[in-house]
Amino acid sequence: MKSRRYITDIANMMMSRAMLAVTLVVMILSDAKAETRMDIDTVSADTAVVSTTITTEAIIDSLYNRDVDLYEMPRQETGYDRRVHRIRKHWDSLIPTQTIAQYAGNMGVFSLGVGWEYGKHGQWETNLLLGYLPKFRSDRAKITITLKENFIPWGLYVKGGWLAEPLSCGLYLNTILDGDFWDRQPERYPDNYYPYLSTKVRINVFLGQRMTKIIPHNKRKTIKSITFFYEVSTCDVYLRTMIQDRKVTLWDIIGLSIGIKTQLF
Repeated sequence: MKSRRYITDIANMMMSRAMLAVTLVVMILSDAKAETRMDIDTVSADTAVVSTTITTEAIIDSLYNRDVDLYEMPRQETGYDRRVHRIRKHWDSLIPTQTIAQYAGNMGVFSLGVGWEYGKHGQWETNLLLGYLPKFRSDRAKITITLKENFIPWGLYVKGGWLAEPLSCGLYLNTILDGDFWDRQPERYPDNYYPYLSTKVRINVFLGQRMTKIIPHNKRKTIKSITFFYEVSTCDVYLRTMIQDRKVTLWDIIGLSIGIKTQLF
């Protein structure tokens, strides 16, 4: 009788200790899961040291799930991260999003260039173009540089993936790379003989229209869309001539140009 009671007491004591041990293990794991963190310094491709915080839960998950990457676990964004993102965003904005080819327009017989679009609806564009001007009756051919600003207030979608832009307008500055042209009046001319004007830089204004073909997503390879446009333009010298000479009409000072633009992304 006593031996049976003794065995029962021993069994109860062992059971109590086992329950206590299990409770301690659960508490330890809970504390480790909630509080234990390891700081691992990893060197990125740019040789910048990034501090990554990894929880015990992530380590346990990585042991049982091969898809979990400890070095890609989410972490709190720091001031350094925000600065890097801001710098990269500024540099990304310098990447051209357009290519342009234009015939005529007071910028050479043929011009090629790149462009950037911006604005809430992409209604503003800035283009930088190089133009070619044959020698004609001069001694040599010449190269022109044009900085152009476009404004497209609205567009209308039509059937077949086309976008009509009834109005495009803007201005551009262009110069010619040649020493025979000057930006200030030479001393050999009387004062104010050519007031406020130079032969090296021209100010142009234009109006035009566009038609854009939008390429479907499943068929895009190198470009997003292609645009065909025409522009009617004039420059400051022609406007001055028309104002000073009543025999000169508007049709005498305007010119027609055509072009094509591709939207890269």
